[in-house]
Amino acid sequence: MSSAGRMGITVGRKCQKNMNDPFIEKYILVAVATGDYESAEASLSELAMLVDTAGGKAVCKVVQSLDSANNATYVGKGKAEELVGLMEEFEADGIVCDDELTPVQIRNLTEITDSKVIDRTILILDIFAAHSHTAEGKLQVEMAQLKYRASHLTGAGLALSRLGGGIGTRGPGEKKLESDRRAIRKRIAVLSGELTKLKKNRETARKQRMRSGIPVIAITGYTNAGKSTLLNRLTASDVLEEDKLFATLDPTTRSCILPGNRKVLFTDTVGFIHKLPHHLIDAFRSTLEEARFSDMILHVVDASDPEYELHMKVVYDTLKELDVLDKPVITVFNKMDAVCEEVFLRDQAADAVVKISAKTGENMEELLKNIRDILMDGQIYINRVINYSEAGMIERIRNAGQLLKEEYLPEGIRVEAYVPAELA
Repeated sequence: MSSAGRMGITVGRKCQKNMNDPFIEKYILVAVATGDYESAEASLSELAMLVDTAGGKAVCKVVQSLDSANNATYVGKGKAEELVGLMEEFEADGIVCDDELTPVQIRNLTEITDSKVIDRTILILDIFAAHSHTAEGKLQVEMAQLKYRASHLTGAGLALSRLGGGIGTRGPGEKKLESDRRAIRKRIAVLSGELTKLKKNRETARKQRMRSGIPVIAITGYTNAGKSTLLNRLTASDVLEEDKLFATLDPTTRSCILPGNRKVLFTDTVGFIHKLPHHLIDAFRSTLEEARFSDMILHVVDASDPEYELHMKVVYDTLKELDVLDKPVITVFNKMDAVCEEVFLRDQAADAVVKISAKTGENMEELLKNIRDILMDGQIYINRVINYSEAGMIERIRNAGQLLKEEYLPEGIRVEAYVPAELA
């Protein structure tokens, strides 16, 4: 895309329709800048990536500076009418706004532009619906969509019927859009019951992991920071890697052996994003709680992104909301192979900082060493003989600590190891 100056409009080349290619929906992106204009532009760039992930294409960006969003039309009425001409010029299929709209704003913009109008929340929910593959993930997405739609039934009228097909309509289906609140509440109650059962199953699996004594490390970070690539590098796995926002949503757990022969489990969690819909935070709270019960947080940051400091703040704010900041944090500045110039990277809130490239494997040994050292902190050195009747304790030591030496004697097994205080 090329800029058209400070007029608040950025244009892109029109999509060429090819009879051999699947139809790609084209959208005009709209934002209201109530503060920093550059931040609004950066947010629209991220919105364009979200549209791309959803299978569409952004053909024009419009930013309007206002003290606050217009209660009736989001942008000013004049700018809303201006969008009509842009829709024709770019042969756009709809408009995507960078904030969550009220039912009145959706209805009015739809009537003025005579086109589909969706907001950032609908777009993200649509991506989650397309990318969730586990039973729990699908239930959580449907729950979030229903809560959003329940809050937008009043006054939506024509706007809901405009959605038709394409982006913004995946998940529960068209019939849910026409349901009244009572039907939606009933469906939400059913989903809550099913999610409660799945949560109990997950808690059982979590307790088994905790009994095993194997440390669990949660990989968190902004979406597209390279969490899945890091998980694959650490554990020789084959989790999907794609240069798109929210390429992977369903949590994945894999094992890894640290230096010193200690086994750990890495859990990849859903990526965070600026203006993450609160419906999604609520719906995915149970899944994100895996981080609450971990022994350590790996905070992955895309060091090549100019907005990396904002992304770090988003992650920390979300972790704080989930009450997950009571454990050691290693901040991993990833994609150093893509950093073209010397940048000063720091995170004063972290217990350790490591610069790596998960893609090339750069500095992975240092990362593993930092993980090992922090897990070792607070462990107790033991040198004792264990009766053969309690030989199973050796495996617990291997899992929960670091076994330095074992010697088989007539009276038992002499063990030298570092172990957690509760095991000592």
